[in-house]
Amino acid sequence: MFNKKKEDKMPNKKVWLVIEKNVYGSTQTFSVIKNHVNIDEALKYKVYLEALNDRTGQTYFLASDVDTIMNNVVSSHNKSVENGSYYKKEEKKSEVVDDITF
Repeated sequence: MFNKKKEDKMPNKKVWLVIEKNVYGSTQTFSVIKNHVNIDEALKYKVYLEALNDRTGQTYFLASDVDTIMNNVVSSHNKSVENGSYYKKEEKKSEVVDDITF
């Protein structure tokens, strides 16, 4: 009873993030739109956003922690490497640097 660790006494609060993903050509951006401690409220908010959404390149998803977000980012990066779009972005960056005169 007296040997409990500090983390055992703390409640397990999970924050649910509603993430907005926008795709413009080969560029993707992610934004946290809302956060909730209740998954039902987060899901309801996500459903409302999807119902109001009229953009083809805009989607929403829920994330519960940093690992979930990082898995999405890593997965997205791996797909861009596989399909070659990552390398096209890097070539464009180097072209811009080559055009600059010092």
